[in-house]
Amino acid sequence: MFYLLLKHVILGPLLRLMFRPRIEGLEHVPDTGAAIVAGNHLSFSDHFLMPAIIKRRITFLAKAEYFTGPGLKGRLTAAFFRSAGQIPVDRSGKEAGQAAIREGLGVLRKGELLGIYPEGTRSHDGRLYKGKVGVAAMALRAQVPVVPCAMIGTFEAQPPGQKVPNFQRVTIRFGAPLDFSRYVGMENEKAVLRAVTDEIMYAILGLSGQEYVDKYAAVVKAEEAAEAERERAAAGGKEPRRFPRMPLS
Repeated sequence: MFYLLLKHVILGPLLRLMFRPRIEGLEHVPDTGAAIVAGNHLSFSDHFLMPAIIKRRITFLAKAEYFTGPGLKGRLTAAFFRSAGQIPVDRSGKEAGQAAIREGLGVLRKGELLGIYPEGTRSHDGRLYKGKVGVAAMALRAQVPVVPCAMIGTFEAQPPGQKVPNFQRVTIRFGAPLDFSRYVGMENEKAVLRAVTDEIMYAILGLSGQEYVDKYAAVVKAEEAAEAERERAAAGGKEPRRFPRMPLS
């Protein structure tokens, strides 16, 4: 009930007013049956924009940190995300990844829509990063189609670290469903999982037009943080002057 209230009365109309989203290819999202919607992830707003415009309810795998914050604010945030149909996922380690797959398969077995960001984290610079193979494992085990989705303009509307979004028009673009039935029975083969994941990421890339980086986003973030620390140390503890990377449109 609260999900419907958020979607149709509280959050949905507000998001449409703020972002005036152009919606392309919505007909590719199936009206019934289980499917995965796999998208790029540029902004905190992505969590709510896509569910607001999809006709069906969609459940997202969200990072566990949204559900474990301290104090009253943390409890309210956790309650909000649960009410909005988000499932907490611990992203620390291999076992955590398997737990996320189990949660996702549970959603798909009920014939519902599952939303996932294969990059595993938000892009910190607007580029598209290498996808993790969990999306492929779920698609093959559940034998469901994958609908690629591109969020365009949400990085500029709400860059990392900015709490209040800018009033700016965005585009949400869906591609034709990807069928991986040719790989049924091969869901435990690493090469197959990588090939399926790369095909999904290529489809997202074709929709978004982003610059692609063949590395995991978390690895690049760690490398850049380490480099910044080295530069800070070399500068005698002073923060070096930096210029933000501008994403390609």
